[in-house]
Amino acid sequence: MEIGVGLPTTVPDIDGRRLVQWAVRAEEHGFSTLGVLDRLVYDSYEPLTALTAAAAVTERIRLATSILLAAYRPGTPLLAKQLATLHEISGGRLVVGAAAGGREDDFQATGAPYRDRGRRLDAILTELRAIWDGKETATGIAGIGPRPAAPGPELIVGGHTPAAMRRAARHAGGWIAGGSSATAYADLAQQARAAWRAEGRTDSPRLIALVYACLGPDARDRAERYLRAYYAFIGPKAEMAAKAVLTDAGSLRETAAAYAEAGCDELLVFPCTAAPSQLDLLAEATLG
Repeated sequence: MEIGVGLPTTVPDIDGRRLVQWAVRAEEHGFSTLGVLDRLVYDSYEPLTALTAAAAVTERIRLATSILLAAYRPGTPLLAKQLATLHEISGGRLVVGAAAGGREDDFQATGAPYRDRGRRLDAILTELRAIWDGKETATGIAGIGPRPAAPGPELIVGGHTPAAMRRAARHAGGWIAGGSSATAYADLAQQARAAWRAEGRTDSPRLIALVYACLGPDARDRAERYLRAYYAFIGPKAEMAAKAVLTDAGSLRETAAAYAEAGCDELLVFPCTAAPSQLDLLAEATLG
């Protein structure tokens, strides 16, 4: 199983230069992927801009939106151009993870409908691939570039519902889970494989998961404060998300091993602080 790491675009102690330095050090440590979260109504960095900065200072590490809330963004053709530009700047390293999302205020902020976001995401994923292939947009316009080298960015779909699983099987090369335990992940992975078979696919989905971790002094307090704030929109369940954070190296290693046993192909470890030493600790625990 590969181990990737989150780019800390949403943590309280991030700043622009530290973000770029984190990307460089993550590649030096040997992480497989830099993942980035997507929030609009939050004190965080915009994910595509952050990944573009990371692309400029790295050469090997994959760059993944994990996940992108594509349906709140106005205009699929513009999004296709942004993603293709990032893919080309990075030398073909972009992985576009997308999901329907669950925070209504992100959609309200751009005036995008919330209730039909799943249906619109299906249409967006179809149109993205068409534009990258040089075909017409939904409004009949062709010629939007840059046209990425075939097959273009890898698509991954997230979500735990049957509809999300079907979406992944229809549009993507893999499926990503967030917020599940390793035990629950084994069953979800089986559901993803079943969705692949139901769509008549003979390949296997690339299976990805993410966990939150924070190591070092005061790790528990620091991580829980951050995660309670980040997940405040889910109400009392935010406390469950905060308590699930991994705060010692042994637990992180055991969790990674459990995800590997459950069939996970890549685990993305998201930090709760942007302190440079945190990346070193995460690398030692998972890659050392």
